[in-house]
Amino acid sequence: MKQQYDTNIMNQKFYKYEGAGNDFIVLDNRNKHFTFHQNPELVRKMCDRHFGIGADGLMLLQLKDGFDFEMLYYNADGNPGSMCGNGGRCITAFAKHLNIITDETNFLAVDGHHYAKISENGNLVSLKMNDVSHISKDKEAYVLNTGSPHYVLQVKNLANKNVFKDGGAIRYSNQYSRDGINVNFVEDMDDHYYVRTYERGVENETYACGTGVTAVAMAMAKMKNKTGSISTSLAVQGGNLSVNFKFDGEKFTEVFLEGPATFVFEGSAIFNSKN
Repeated sequence: MKQQYDTNIMNQKFYKYEGAGNDFIVLDNRNKHFTFHQNPELVRKMCDRHFGIGADGLMLLQLKDGFDFEMLYYNADGNPGSMCGNGGRCITAFAKHLNIITDETNFLAVDGHHYAKISENGNLVSLKMNDVSHISKDKEAYVLNTGSPHYVLQVKNLANKNVFKDGGAIRYSNQYSRDGINVNFVEDMDDHYYVRTYERGVENETYACGTGVTAVAMAMAKMKNKTGSISTSLAVQGGNLSVNFKFDGEKFTEVFLEGPATFVFEGSAIFNSKN
């Protein structure tokens, strides 16, 4: 039988980055080859850890008037995602690798404009997050949106908690199942917070969540009635992150998420350019 070849199939270079264990496939889409909105199955296959490259999400870097670049983010389930903090830090490192930026950038994401600055070696990125002025309570938990919706609950003995089971139960509860919510469990370790997160879109625990630790830092400041300039250290499954902001008792401003953004490897894969 004569083999038929699809002329739209192309060999495409991809890059793998991780921020405190939160890992991403990143594609240079300045040529606009890819629009994954119509092909979530392809994203799912690429992010699959057994049959694909493996990642918590996929990002496209593309050009945008008025900005250094635009970040498009897709969850591992193939659907367009809300803001990803660690993704924003990793795509900043990628933009430096492409020589689009040097030590700082202004880029566009799904939740608007973001500023970021990057260390000389490119491994440490500080990302400005959006201001937050609304935080509510759900029994003992705090609920807020830091670019993505988050549920924050303080617990004890977090190291032994079944985050997949307990986080999934909250994410798929009647109250949150329709739109989904990211579930963060936090334990106060005196000089830092230990955080574990169940992420919607990944539908599992991830090694880190940037918008999640940002939400945790804000919720803990609110709970402890802290105001002024606040710096918070947080340990996650994949490393350490820090969140800095100003809080006047009502609004969180000048919010920065800081931590590692590390290149892992690059390779090539077969994609359908039509997608």
